[in-house]
Amino acid sequence: MKCVMIIDLELPLGIQMNTAAALGISLASAVEGLTGKSVVDQEGHIYEGITNVPIPILALKGDEIKAKYDVLLENQNPELKVYAFVDVAQKSLSYEDYEMKLARTKYADVGFLGLCIYGPKKMVNKLTGNIKMMR
Repeated sequence: MKCVMIIDLELPLGIQMNTAAALGISLASAVEGLTGKSVVDQEGHIYEGITNVPIPILALKGDEIKAKYDVLLENQNPELKVYAFVDVAQKSLSYEDYEMKLARTKYADVGFLGLCIYGPKKMVNKLTGNIKMMR
């Protein structure tokens, strides 16, 4: 299995980081075993489990991310998990606020800040192999 995140390269750094964090939490809550067990150093300090899969962060512009999401929606592959983080969520004060605002927002007006794609390595590579790493 493979995981990649695609983040809007035009966002301010703090929003990029927040987008990646939000997408990571969404993925980790849905995919069992994505984080490893706690580990201990030589002196006995405990380090809680972190991701046990690499997560490359790729970069596109927001409209390109939305186009990628549209392709994923059209193909509806059950082997892929796809998470989107959108401007409506980023600007909301609570999850309930996000839910209400999104219900009143036309799809054409939704701005995509990032995607997280998780699935079979070959499939994820085919979808994202031509996208540059975030720098």
